[in-house]
Amino acid sequence: MFQQTLLSVEDAKRVAAAARAEAEKNGWLVVIAIVDEGGHLMYLERMDGCQKASSRIAEAKGRTAILFKRPTKAIEDVVLEGRTVMMGLPGAVPLEGGLPLTKDGTFLGAIGVSGVQSFQDGIIARAGVAAL
Repeated sequence: MFQQTLLSVEDAKRVAAAARAEAEKNGWLVVIAIVDEGGHLMYLERMDGCQKASSRIAEAKGRTAILFKRPTKAIEDVVLEGRTVMMGLPGAVPLEGGLPLTKDGTFLGAIGVSGVQSFQDGIIARAGVAAL
């Protein structure tokens, strides 16, 4: 029988909690979104005082990371190198802060973070990934 590894809600909450702890440690207000392997929102947390637009941006970063199976920073880097056509890819968000969540080489979902500078979003996202 086929057994698929899935990201549980408890996993999503653990990843988000670690990301939030990193954000709080630095005094950064962000939104943390966790999406499943299909890019569907599983868990979203918006810290008090964070701009509302970051809710959609964080989710989009997470969706980009899982659907393209790479960090959003990789897309950002290609755009910064002059390949601006990448910005036209459907669903591609070329801003750091989205990372796939994997276990034993299997893509389970992704985390997306938005609210501060993109490199800071990336720091927070990496803290979340480390908790998985």
